[in-house]
Amino acid sequence: MATSRKVGRQKRSSPAGSVLLGALGVGVGVALLRYAMRTEYSFRGRVVLITGGARGLGLVMARKLAGEGAKLVLCSRDSDELGRAKRELQQAGAEVMTYRCDVTDQDKIESVVRQTIDVWQRIDVLINNAGIIEVGPYETMLLDDYRRAMDTHFWGPLYAIHAVLPHMRAHGGGRIVNIASIGGRISLPHLLPYSASKFALVGLSEGLHAELAKDSIHVTTVTPGLMRTGSPRNAMFKGRHRAEYAWFAIADSLPGFSISAEAAAEQIVEACRQARPEITVSLPAKTVSTLHGLFPGLTATLLGMVNRLLPSPGGIGTHRMRGYQSESSLAPSLLTTLTEQAAAKNNQL
Repeated sequence: MATSRKVGRQKRSSPAGSVLLGALGVGVGVALLRYAMRTEYSFRGRVVLITGGARGLGLVMARKLAGEGAKLVLCSRDSDELGRAKRELQQAGAEVMTYRCDVTDQDKIESVVRQTIDVWQRIDVLINNAGIIEVGPYETMLLDDYRRAMDTHFWGPLYAIHAVLPHMRAHGGGRIVNIASIGGRISLPHLLPYSASKFALVGLSEGLHAELAKDSIHVTTVTPGLMRTGSPRNAMFKGRHRAEYAWFAIADSLPGFSISAEAAAEQIVEACRQARPEITVSLPAKTVSTLHGLFPGLTATLLGMVNRLLPSPGGIGTHRMRGYQSESSLAPSLLTTLTEQAAAKNNQL
């Protein structure tokens, strides 16, 4: 009997051990899958559509993809910016088509997709990058500001996705990258329309990842922190607009607090190659996201303290001024050098 009991105990397996081994197996499987995707998926000859591709992060990603042999389709609202971007990329040897297009206009984005299919017969990768930023306290924001942000960050990507899906399915798959923001996971003060609309994009993107996987269409949700793309010059500022522009441009320039556009583009393109479901770009963004997940009450308290340090309502109130119309002794200055350099480099001037 004693021997029987001993044998019985040896045959029992630990539930915790089984879970651990199962998790380890899943982890190894995912790692091997990512490695295979990284080594096998090439952008050479792929047709890549980038919204908001004429400047900033969109242009930096276009440079990266051009270097890997992709065929590029860039759309933007500004014809002059498109022209400069196209010339630069063509001089580097890239095949490029450009279209003047406002992504909030469904007919326009569908036209871009149709014309691309007519010329190159396919779209392999869609990068929803077009975005707007309006900075100011709640008191300065109008309902139209929220509608404009939702039109750009939610409906625009949805229109583009809706237009390309039939073609991706017909060709057996594809990749979609949605550039959201850390502000789409943690709502930031003085950026309410932006954050609310990016939250909507994150929800759409994560749901699509689950639903489209069966069609071999891989959706990647990108939540970057501050990136040195030069974008503050073209962002909109309200209330005490010069003070708002100063803090925003300085934060955007701080090494360690923000990440270069080139480093961000490298990570995003690699995440697309590996078909990763999501990626948070920059160490500060990852840190804040983790902290918020573990201690949401603490981050809410900290953000309330941050809000007290930001400019109070006043100034131009609900009117909007671009960053380059909001300059002061603090911005541009030595404190914003990196942002100014990025603006000159990335077609933001």
